[in-house]
Amino acid sequence: MATMGTNIPAGAIDATPGHQAGQRFALVALTSLFFMWGFITCLNDILIPHLKAVFDLNYAQAMLVQFCFFGAYFLVSLPAGKLVGRIGYQRGIVVGLAIAVVGCLLFIPAARLQVYGVFLFALFVLAAGITVLQVSANPYVTALGSESTAASRLTMTQAFNSLGTTVAPFFGAFLILSVASVAGEQMTAAEHASAVELPYLILASALAVLAIIFAKLKLPTIDSHLDSASDLTADQKGSALQHSHLLLGAIAIFVYVGAEVSIGSFLVNFLSEGSIAGITEKQAAFYVSLYWGGAMVGRFIGAVVMQYVPAGKVLAACSLGACALLALTIFGTGSVAMWAVLSVGLCNSVMFPTIFSLALARLGGLTSQGSGILCLAIVGGAVVPVLQGLLADQVGIQLAFALPILCYLYILFYGVRGHRVKES
Repeated sequence: MATMGTNIPAGAIDATPGHQAGQRFALVALTSLFFMWGFITCLNDILIPHLKAVFDLNYAQAMLVQFCFFGAYFLVSLPAGKLVGRIGYQRGIVVGLAIAVVGCLLFIPAARLQVYGVFLFALFVLAAGITVLQVSANPYVTALGSESTAASRLTMTQAFNSLGTTVAPFFGAFLILSVASVAGEQMTAAEHASAVELPYLILASALAVLAIIFAKLKLPTIDSHLDSASDLTADQKGSALQHSHLLLGAIAIFVYVGAEVSIGSFLVNFLSEGSIAGITEKQAAFYVSLYWGGAMVGRFIGAVVMQYVPAGKVLAACSLGACALLALTIFGTGSVAMWAVLSVGLCNSVMFPTIFSLALARLGGLTSQGSGILCLAIVGGAVVPVLQGLLADQVGIQLAFALPILCYLYILFYGVRGHRVKES
């Protein structure tokens, strides 16, 4: 059977209007996926306090939401990379969307059974679908055009991912928290739990529509990124981890996601401190959207800047900026510390797409495997926040921001030297 869409070589600049138009259309279609998984990921920030109240959980139990969600990346990424390598990016996207639909629908029996473990299982399945989407869509974007502008393209599409993370808290607060708080203590546990049914049913419907659309679209097929034993050259066979820039890039993804999620997780408590902003948790929640919104704005800016400035230099500059802002966060007080930590979101903006594109550079037939390895490293979002929490218990929440500084220092190294491809 013929593969879906038109075959094009990875990273090639096809001068024919038809192919250029096809690549532009593919990028537009893919931005919807980036928005959706950003939206779903950030919705966890609303789900955590809601489930904590419904099941009377302690903080450690409530954080199992993030642990199960990001843990799926660790368990599913490598199998997803192999799957996508066999069936192609477009079919991989359809499969990922289908799995995510199942995960969303599982929230309905979870709410009706009122079993926390079923909620966690639903989150794991949902995250598994998102993982397959990431493994499929991220390298697809890097291949739709010139390799020199891959980071710029991925940054632009990731900007819509940040739009999803910015919008999701308002959606969740309106459909989950507001419903749960209308009747206050008069609501039963079942009624509180059922508040999640409508939003996740809406998400399931939207994802199902996207799956149908992507199943019917005729998108370019990047043949040179597919795993085929007959097509791989001798130096392409084996493990993608043999390429040092990919291995170091996986570590960079681990510490980046860990730092970003960790900072976001501590924002409400940090801003509530009397020496910082002294505001209520409800008021602090608004500023959390500014942290994620800064990443969205920065990605739109970064997509333009990296058309003219090498991606490695941009990554290094943003890492230095994040370190400086976190130093102000640790040693500053009042509005200085508050706006410093919120501004880290702006520095975070280009990091994930830039690291991702640099790490996949010139992997050829090992690209889908490399993408799976990078998505596996997203498990840093489950590990680093726990470590910062342990540190905060020992030295206080403000000094605990020293851990993300170490993460950004490593990313600085990757931007300056670690991303360079070693010639074989």
